[in-house]
Amino acid sequence: MFAMKIYRKFFRLIHRSYCSKVEEKRIVFSGIQPTGSLHIGNYFGAIKLWTELQNDSGKQCIFSVVDLHSITLKHNPEQLKIDKFTMVASLLACGVDPEKCILFLQSSIPHHTYLTWILTTLISPARLDNISQYREKSQGLKSIPLSLLMYPVLQSADIILYKANEVPVGEDQLQHMYVVRDLVEKFNVNFGETFPLPEMITSPNKFAVRLKSLRQPDKKMSKSEVDSKGRIEISDSPESIREKIKKAVTDSTSRVTFDPSTRPGVSNLVAIWSLCTGETHEKVCENSKNLDTAKFKMHLADNLIEYLKPFRLKYLDLMKNQDFITDVMRHGNARASSIAEPTLRQVCAKTGLSLNL
Repeated sequence: MFAMKIYRKFFRLIHRSYCSKVEEKRIVFSGIQPTGSLHIGNYFGAIKLWTELQNDSGKQCIFSVVDLHSITLKHNPEQLKIDKFTMVASLLACGVDPEKCILFLQSSIPHHTYLTWILTTLISPARLDNISQYREKSQGLKSIPLSLLMYPVLQSADIILYKANEVPVGEDQLQHMYVVRDLVEKFNVNFGETFPLPEMITSPNKFAVRLKSLRQPDKKMSKSEVDSKGRIEISDSPESIREKIKKAVTDSTSRVTFDPSTRPGVSNLVAIWSLCTGETHEKVCENSKNLDTAKFKMHLADNLIEYLKPFRLKYLDLMKNQDFITDVMRHGNARASSIAEPTLRQVCAKTGLSLNL
């Protein structure tokens, strides 16, 4: 009993300290699943934007490793434990700074699932069944788990639990964000004004969120792609990067041009070069007019290796110090909890429920 009183006192102190620091700041929330290795599509499409947002003095960034989302389909528990460590290490290596943002583990905050249940009362199965990502992922499954259908509701809870004002999203998440906004509006109408309506933030570089698989340039680069040669991972060795770029699918035309509709493979490589150097697609093609695609690939590999070198070295160093990674997660979890707990208390008070924490 005494220990519980001490805990509550400590918890209130953390919350008051946090509130005084983030008053008037706009809340930014985003998450990434821990399964699979972080690749350049993730970095240029999302994580690079995270590192820019965290430096904005007018924003409080909250970033989560969303491990509850990663068990939507069948998973390996032991591998998941490893994946969480490697994902946190990858994020830190790419510049996510726990001193400038809150970085935490989703499953460490039970308030996410509590709020999810409340939100299920505000949405119908038919609304969720119409989401294209659900239909794509459920194709071919003999038995579709309910968790796959409920994915957007948990995602909504993730976002509104922290009263987020802004959410960085890719095009594949737009439908999910419409669900979030619908649920915010319904909750506010039914129970009184509680949550802000979150705005969607997209990457300023329209090609950054669309990097394609090196092996299947008609599909996006993905952590879940079976063939790892389709993606460049942050932790890849220089030899691995050269091999993957060398075997990247192009076409029978040797000239370097940028035309995603007719030459998706070569255009994807041009986009990667552009992201690494800051040059426009037109400039990349102009500077490469004397190169055939084979030589272009060699130069691209060199650029990519140099660009990723600091990330890879920091990642390897972090993986030697897992106690540090544990401390980062523990600290982030405490900070996230100090926001989630009063929000859920407010929700429970408005909906007639009790929260005994």
